Amino acid sequence: MSDERESEREPAADWPVELRGVTESVVATLGPNDRWNFAALGVHAPAVGDAGDENGDAPASTPSPPATATTWGNTRTRRNFHRQGGGIVQFVSDPRAFVEAAMTIHERESPVLDSADAWAEVEATRVDSGADGGTEWETWELRPVDAAVERTRPLTINRGFGAVIDATVAASRLDVPAFDTGDLLDRLDYFAETVEKCGGNREREAFARIDELTGWRERAAARRNESF
Repeated sequence: MSDERESEREPAADWPVELRGVTESVVATLGPNDRWNFAALGVHAPAVGDAGDENGDAPASTPSPPATATTWGNTRTRRNFHRQGGGIVQFVSDPRAFVEAAMTIHERESPVLDSADAWAEVEATRVDSGADGGTEWETWELRPVDAAVERTRPLTINRGFGAVIDATVAASRLDVPAFDTGDLLDRLDYFAETVEKCGGNREREAFARIDELTGWRERAAARRNESF
């Protein structure tokens, strides 16, 4: 893989991991400053039956439908997709890396995180756009052109990891008019309790970073005081 896009693309590659539902990932896109910007990206697996017969079995001559992703708002990822035509989608198991990508402006000179278990260089093609609650969105088809698995290991799951991922979504919607702030603060309180009870050190460190970046606990406490 090269940091620079080549004039002639490599033949299409397979995704290095199984995509199911919406697979959470970190995407690196090259910005106009020649640095790679990292952001969270939900990769939507092709729906079974999008191509092929009624059982979802596609004929050998029928290409599989591509995975998709949606960008919301005028983000760096959206602008870089337009500018560069793709990026590096990577799959990480460290919640701290995910929080940094999802909630900060995180840039580096190299596109693959040390915590990436696998990555895929993708071409991104815009196929739809619209607006929801005053926020513009764009849907992109993602087609891998290169991919690698960096490490294989048994995957262990704790509820704290999932709570961290959901918490980044809730935290990113704070102060967005289309979402109720009180409901979001309640969700964050629930996720915080889940991380404390079920997460490990990495999950607790990741959630502490969310606390630091948003100050949601102070806002929740002020809201409770106002209710008395």
